Amino acid sequence: MVKFGLQFKATLENVTNVRPSGDDFRWFLKLKCGNCGEIPDKWQYVNLEESVPLKGGRSSASMVQKCKLCSRENSIDILGDTIKPYNAEDSESFKTMVQFECRGLEPIDFQPQAGFSAQGAESGTHFPEINLQEKDWTDYDEKVKESVGIFEVTHQFIKC
Repeated sequence: MVKFGLQFKATLENVTNVRPSGDDFRWFLKLKCGNCGEIPDKWQYVNLEESVPLKGGRSSASMVQKCKLCSRENSIDILGDTIKPYNAEDSESFKTMVQFECRGLEPIDFQPQAGFSAQGAESGTHFPEINLQEKDWTDYDEKVKESVGIFEVTHQFIKC
């Protein structure tokens, strides 16, 4: 069992506390089989709401799948207590946003989509339902009459 951290990096303009919203937030990942190296073409998602029992009944994971190439059963689990917001002071540097516990899988790519939220750095204005699929997001904060945005979203995975 190996832990991988998803590190998030972006340029923040007048926003802070960028984070996934709710337990139903979908982490879209590309996962590589640790046994045969197979990487499915399709994005797969995991979230905190879903829990699947592992063989032997000892524990559960966010997703259990059988590799189409080698038939090995692999799993990935989101470590909910590791989810951290990306703040204004983190802007333009990598910060671990979440960790995954993997058995037989390795996350190799992440596609941010809808479901992020943030707040105005000075005003505290809540910005729900931010979609980062285009790697950029902009809006306007009425309270302080300033544009706000999240730009140049990128990521990397690290072993924890």
